Amino acid sequence: MNFRCLLVDDEHLALALLEKFVADTPGLEVAAACKSPVRAIEMLQSEPIDLLFLDIQMPILSGLNLLKSISRKPVTIFTTAYPQHAVDAFELDAVDYLLKPYSFERFTHAVEKAFVLLRQREANASAQPDGHLTVKADRQWVKIPVADIRYIEGWKEYVKIFLENEKVVTLESLNNLEATLPAEHFLRVHKSFIVAKNQVQKMDGEMLILIGNARVPVARARKKEVVKELFGG
Repeated sequence: MNFRCLLVDDEHLALALLEKFVADTPGLEVAAACKSPVRAIEMLQSEPIDLLFLDIQMPILSGLNLLKSISRKPVTIFTTAYPQHAVDAFELDAVDYLLKPYSFERFTHAVEKAFVLLRQREANASAQPDGHLTVKADRQWVKIPVADIRYIEGWKEYVKIFLENEKVVTLESLNNLEATLPAEHFLRVHKSFIVAKNQVQKMDGEMLILIGNARVPVARARKKEVVKELFGG
């Protein structure tokens, strides 16, 4: 099965070259190609997209702001003529940053890195409360029962996964865990926190109180969505 790609670039020639490179790469297929970032958001909300190729400098909405606006992010490779945005791109967990003009060889190198992450997501995609999440911690692979996860905190370059009686620290990104864990059981409530829905007891202002009295902050911008998801309000 091929990974579905969304290509976003307001330049016709750049988009055409990207379409050719994707078509020439085994394991990838073009789900859609967009010149408009607004149309790209619509596609991301309505279609299953595995890999996003995203330009940065575009009218109306930059690629960086587009990615920030998406709650469940696909694996992303930025394609741009501007090197100064690299730090911002990697802070959004981009898998690579292609500077235009780039060769097919350089494109392939970026895609190979994306394949590693895509296959890991694929392996964890079936994670359910009776399943496991696999992460690398302390130089070894650890299988965590999904049903045991209470909440997850992003902390600098690490992620801390809190279980009932212990925590697991891993270099896995919070965005990748959000995309991997089943949305019906987990919710991103803050840029640094994901909670298991069945662990939430109540909400006090902008703070969630979990079973065992752990307290997790809710981002002000996400509060309405969190209340609706957790309490039906």
